[in-house]
Amino acid sequence: MLSKLVNHKATWLVLLTVGLFACNSGGQGDQSYDTPTTGTIRISVDETFEPLIEAEIKVFQSLYPKTRIIAEYKPESECFKDLLNDSARLVIVTRSFNDKEKDYFKQLKISPQSMLLAWDAAALIVNRENADSILTMDQVRHIMDGTDKERNWQLVFDNENSSTVRFIRDSINKGKPLPPNTMAAKTNPEVVDYVTKNKNAIGVIGVNWISDPDDSTTIEFTSKVSVVKVRADYGSEFVKPYQAYIATGSYPLKRGMFFCLKEPYRGLGTGFVTFLGSYEGQLVIKKFRLFPARINAVFREAQLQ
Repeated sequence: MLSKLVNHKATWLVLLTVGLFACNSGGQGDQSYDTPTTGTIRISVDETFEPLIEAEIKVFQSLYPKTRIIAEYKPESECFKDLLNDSARLVIVTRSFNDKEKDYFKQLKISPQSMLLAWDAAALIVNRENADSILTMDQVRHIMDGTDKERNWQLVFDNENSSTVRFIRDSINKGKPLPPNTMAAKTNPEVVDYVTKNKNAIGVIGVNWISDPDDSTTIEFTSKVSVVKVRADYGSEFVKPYQAYIATGSYPLKRGMFFCLKEPYRGLGTGFVTFLGSYEGQLVIKKFRLFPARINAVFREAQLQ
């Protein structure tokens, strides 16, 4: 699919860029350094999105060979630090700006941009020998806040400052702390590796690490662990974080994927995020089993013969 997208190069990119970002503040003095379709830029990306953004960059640079996007994948909190200290003009994360960040930019008389690109989800994974691969949301909450009395789970995340930790703590635990024995394995692949070696472990990772059926890493990961089915509070069935269930909310561990851009002129950062919101960029998101937020996606029931 990625190779087909390369043939869709058109003039819409610059036109959309002008429309979306005409309100950016700041001077035009740096415009000679990069444009929406030329130049080099460094961006910071939540590491849970690494497989997806690597694919997006590959397509974008194929369409626009005079561009070079250097992505650094790190915990979400580090991405925002990069944006605030001018180490990166663009970050791709799981939330928009909070009130404190908005006030900071307002004091500087800067008008940064942010937009929802897709609906993502946190996936729960367990050891293949673990029989508990079906959970209600009540059970998930008890595991995440350490009040589960049925078994001694070892909860493992990618990083103590990651977006998955923030999502579970804020959206699932409602501010309650994680269990004292919670472990940080540093990266999403290391979470998978830890779960494969520990029967009582339950890992929390970004869904796009296990969602591309054409990727060798995805195939390897899904052969090593079981993805947990979860039933929403008012749901009638247990479901995995598949695209359609993320879209409808039947899978309850749902979150957003946003870009946050601080660019005082229409440069390469503007060009790349415009591409991510375009039909071609959204098709790549769809391929990685996230639910695109900028195009209409239709799901139809199919009978297998």
